[in-house]
Amino acid sequence: MSTPTSGRPLEGKVALLTGAVRRNGLATAQALARDGAAIVINTRKSVDEGKAAVESIKKLGGMAILAKADITNEKQVKAMFKKAADTFGGIDILINNAADRTRKPFLDHTYAEWQHYAYNVVNAAFLCSREAIPHMLNAGWGSIVNIAGVNAFVGTPECEALCVAKGGLIALTKSLAREFAAKNIRVNAVAPGRIGGSGAQIFGAVPAKGDLAPSIPVGRVGYVEEVAETVRWLCQPSQGFITGMTLHINGGEYMP
Repeated sequence: MSTPTSGRPLEGKVALLTGAVRRNGLATAQALARDGAAIVINTRKSVDEGKAAVESIKKLGGMAILAKADITNEKQVKAMFKKAADTFGGIDILINNAADRTRKPFLDHTYAEWQHYAYNVVNAAFLCSREAIPHMLNAGWGSIVNIAGVNAFVGTPECEALCVAKGGLIALTKSLAREFAAKNIRVNAVAPGRIGGSGAQIFGAVPAKGDLAPSIPVGRVGYVEEVAETVRWLCQPSQGFITGMTLHINGGEYMP
C-alpha cells in the first residue's frame, strides 16, 4: 500500500470497476479518480461509451484505461486483470458493479434465462474477486465493494432472478469479509434503492415527485452521485473498521 503524498486519500491506489461506463458505475469511477485512484473501467460490449468514460476521467486529471471483457468468462477476466496490473502495477480496489437484469413474470422465465440473470452476477463477482484479492494480499491492503440492491431485501415482483443475484452478493460480501479481515482487506456492499436517470425504467416508469411519498419517505428518487459518494467513502483507507456491512441508499424506502 502506497502512502498518499498529494492530499488525495486514494493517491497510488488502483481501482477496477465492472460495468462502469454509465450511471452508478461511471459516477463512482469519477469519484474515485478525484480522490487520486487510477481507474480501470470494464465493459463487455459498450466500447464507445467506455472510451468516453475514460476520457471523462482524464479530463478530471486522472489516469484511466478501458478493459473490454465478459466478466463471466474466466479467461477474459484473467486477461483483464493482467492488463490492469501491467499498466498500473496491481489492484487495490474492486467494485463489482455489473449486472444483467430483466423484468419478466416468474412463470415465463426459461431455465436458461434464470441461470443467466440469477447467477451470472455472483459468478462474475467470484471471478473478479478471486483475481483481485491476491493483488490486495501482496499490497497488504484492499477494499471490495459489491453493488447489491434493495430488491434483495424487499423482493420485487417479476424480478425474482435479480433479487436472487443481489442476495447472493450480500452473502458473498459477508463471507469474504470474515475470511480476509485479518489480512487488511475489507469487503462491503452498497444497496441502492430507486436511482433515477437512464436505465432506471426497468422497474417501471419513474413516478412524479409527488407520487413518491408513500414509498420513499424523502419524496424523490436517488442520484447516481449519492451512490458514488457512498462507495467512495467505503474505499477510504481511513474506514478500516468497516467490513461485512451493507449500506442502504434508498431514501427510507427500506429500513433494516
